[in-house]
Amino acid sequence: MPRRNLRRLLKDEFTGYSLPVFRQDLMAGLTVAAVALPLALAFGVASGASAAAGLVTAIVAGLLIGGLSGAPYQISGPTGAMSAVLIVLAQRYGLEGVWVAGLLSGLLLLLIGLLRMGRFISFIPAPVITGFTSGIGLIIAIGQLDNFLGVHTPAHDKALHKLVAYFQVPWTPDGPTLALGLMVVGLMILWPPKWGARMPASLVGLVLTTALAQLAGWDVATIGSIPTSPILAERLRLDAVPWQHLGDFIYPTLTITALGAVESLLCGMAASNMTGVRLQANQELVAQGLGNMLIPFLGGVPATAAIARTSVGIRSGGRTRMTGILHAVGLLLSMLLLAPVMGRIPLAALAGILMVTAWRMNEWAAIRFMFSHRFKTAMLAFTVTLLATITLDLTQAILISTFLAGAIFLSQIASLDIERQPVDAAKLRQRGLEISSECPHVEVAFITGPLFFAAVGNFNEAFAGGRPTQALILSMRGVPLIDTAGLEAIMQLKEHLHRAGGHLMLAGVNPRVRVMMERGGIVDAIGRENFFWGSDEAIVEADRRGCPFCARPARMAWPRGAADEAFTPVDGEEDKD
Repeated sequence: MPRRNLRRLLKDEFTGYSLPVFRQDLMAGLTVAAVALPLALAFGVASGASAAAGLVTAIVAGLLIGGLSGAPYQISGPTGAMSAVLIVLAQRYGLEGVWVAGLLSGLLLLLIGLLRMGRFISFIPAPVITGFTSGIGLIIAIGQLDNFLGVHTPAHDKALHKLVAYFQVPWTPDGPTLALGLMVVGLMILWPPKWGARMPASLVGLVLTTALAQLAGWDVATIGSIPTSPILAERLRLDAVPWQHLGDFIYPTLTITALGAVESLLCGMAASNMTGVRLQANQELVAQGLGNMLIPFLGGVPATAAIARTSVGIRSGGRTRMTGILHAVGLLLSMLLLAPVMGRIPLAALAGILMVTAWRMNEWAAIRFMFSHRFKTAMLAFTVTLLATITLDLTQAILISTFLAGAIFLSQIASLDIERQPVDAAKLRQRGLEISSECPHVEVAFITGPLFFAAVGNFNEAFAGGRPTQALILSMRGVPLIDTAGLEAIMQLKEHLHRAGGHLMLAGVNPRVRVMMERGGIVDAIGRENFFWGSDEAIVEADRRGCPFCARPARMAWPRGAADEAFTPVDGEEDKD
């Protein structure tokens, strides 16, 4: 159970915890807080809520989700991908819709974790995730054009329609607003990496642009009032939950759940490669679920693990989950002490941060790899997912991407290779096997790949023609799994051979496949004497039986009820293999 996992994680993590380790966690936590502060404010605004909502989300996620996380390095909060989903939801249902969908998705994440289904989230192919991430980046950038340029264009719930609107209505950028946005973008691009290790460019950009706007007296849009309490006045209340209309939130809930789970587990995979510490996926989903169930009642927006903040914590020397907790404490102190100052931050500065973040969200290395090597399936998956994300409702994009992921998965694993070869008696005799004839009646078919419903067509086609044979040996060492459709295909092949006067023999059957054959009655139907450890033994036996077959039992056979053990000799003979 996840509770036992958490107890074991905490014990392993904090055994031998000391003051020097705490100092490392403290410094790493403060560094992450410096990175997270501008991002929390920006993503709160980008979600259709407020900067304060983003700050509350980061604080609660750092404390609760970080404290219950499935790994010591995970740091959660509002993210760019989630904000792109939430802005559409806020435009359609208002903040109450965001909170209700967040609450329901938290409950669903909790159930997925408790039912230990976290591993299924990782089945989504990488090109689909890359395409969705790039689409999210475009949505964020397009959604921030108004704040970046200082204009007001009609609102749209689809990014492509919003972009087209800029070519349909007259607008003129506001000079001071554009200057502030470009200033932040320039700082984030040109800021030396070695400086960023101590002071993030995004935070420097906020400070400088806020000071410039105040000193120059520019009348630009700002964040506005920041409350000094982690419990916002605008928050979800139980009496405001539209219980009778919960069905309207099914698709948004599934979207937030899928995105939150995938992003959190991807963050864990990336951090695991950096640290060598494996993420406990189910415990992480439990933590994400509990955190997202609480956040709406405090006025925040749905959270997920954040790759940028997590990697900063690791590179800064963070050792335990205290890094995430201390980062949340730092954000809370900022809220209590610096609220009046943060309220004067120009929205253009936040837009600049989001523009650069949207660009950096793209997995450029993966994109260049798949297109430079012309992997057609990956290119198609990436392109379709990207276009669906920016042209359709994000819920529809998730569904299309999920269907595409399933189709790609089936296409990849349905590749069944079957190589039919006549027996080369001369070569077998050179290897020391006693073959008394040229074996013209024996043929071996080497099968590689899973034999399930999507591959049965290839299997049947491979054996539809060819010369007649008295003994067909299926070498199945390369078949890792089989389903009922595969069992039926083998049974039909056996009956076809039997009607033609031939026999079917199987060699190298995987233990799991053998169990399925036992359950399906295939072993008894074909005959246990026709199952062999390897194709060599089957060929020798087929040659010994001659043509047509005699009824004598095989020398090597599977022992009854021992599908996961090697073959044992029959009739007291020793296994010479």
